[in-house]
Amino acid sequence: MTTIDVEGPLPDPWELVEGTDWASLEHAYGSAEGAAPVMGGLLAADLDTQVRAMRYIEDPVHHQNTIYSATVPAALYVAASLSEPRTDTMLPREQGECPLRATMLDWLESVASAVGKDAEAIRERLGFSWDPASVQIRALRPALFRAVSPFLHDLDPAVHEAAIAAAVSLLDAPELVQYRATLVPLVREVLAVSAERSYRSIAVNGLQAWGEDTRYLQAVENEDPWAAGCSREMPF
Repeated sequence: MTTIDVEGPLPDPWELVEGTDWASLEHAYGSAEGAAPVMGGLLAADLDTQVRAMRYIEDPVHHQNTIYSATVPAALYVAASLSEPRTDTMLPREQGECPLRATMLDWLESVASAVGKDAEAIRERLGFSWDPASVQIRALRPALFRAVSPFLHDLDPAVHEAAIAAAVSLLDAPELVQYRATLVPLVREVLAVSAERSYRSIAVNGLQAWGEDTRYLQAVENEDPWAAGCSREMPF
């Protein structure tokens, strides 16, 4: 599976972060004014600045998996930055280094999950409609999927798994249903046997939603193989 050309090119990440009126947007702690120089650090030449940028993108821009108005351009920015050479960086972790690109893909998966089928079911049960920012994120899913798809066969195992996980959550979009069958083998053969429990859960839930047989995969998910690997937590 190669890059999926869903619609039009993604914006240039530099133009996006510098051209967005962040002061008119909000994150978890109020106005997102001042976001540009911090978020722009994701493409900086030094690791500390990149770590600071990713922390900011995770919180307050997507605090506790919530979608804010600032999350919308941030999602596009992160997606557009995936192919930038400077995101080919290794971040320090308690369990060893982990690619920045994998962390970015994990973040996109979280954003996609926040507007996915499970979130939709909860809203319907509670009688809530989608807020404007969430509606915008839902509309962006084809573009985000297109940015993620080149990494579905990445040679780095952490990036490989993170891209598949992000794709699974993005394929909740009705516009992308036709790509599910192509992704099923990767979900079964890679994500469902990952050492990362959260990835195995995404695999099982995704395949169930797509009408696939997951009886054996559910048995695997009920095991408790906490293997050493790339932690998904940002360094502190």
